[in-house]
Amino acid sequence: MGINLNPFTWWNGATIGTWFGLRGKAQVGEDAHGNVYYEGGSDTAGRPRRWVIYKGANDASRVPVEWFSWLHHQIDDVPDRSLPPRRAWQKPAMPNMTGTAMAYRPSGALEKGGQRQAATGDYEAWTPEG
Repeated sequence: MGINLNPFTWWNGATIGTWFGLRGKAQVGEDAHGNVYYEGGSDTAGRPRRWVIYKGANDASRVPVEWFSWLHHQIDDVPDRSLPPRRAWQKPAMPNMTGTAMAYRPSGALEKGGQRQAATGDYEAWTPEG
C-alpha cells in the first residue's frame, strides 16, 4: 500500500498529537529496546510528568523494570545514574509473549499435542457424600 499510517494510529508508535505534546519536553534517555523517555511539565500532584515513546508496537510489557520505576516515580533520577549496575545473573527484561510462537505452553496444551502427564495417584476426587 505504501502509506505511512504511523502519524494517525496509536498502536504502532506516537501520533502527531503526541509529538506536538512533547514539544518543549526534555528527552532523558533511551533503553535497550529503543524506547525513548521524556520528562517535562508537572502533573496534578506537582511531580514532573514522564512519557515513553515506544519503538514499534505500543506494549507496556516492553518497558524494562528500571525505566518502569522511573516512569512511576519510584526513583527520582534516570536509571543509569540512580540504580546499581545490572548483576551478571540477572536476565534481561522480556516483553509479554502471549499470542506469539514464543508464548509459554504447558505440557497439556493443544499446541503441544494435548497430552498431559498421567496422574501420580496422589489425587483423590472430592465427592459431596464424603
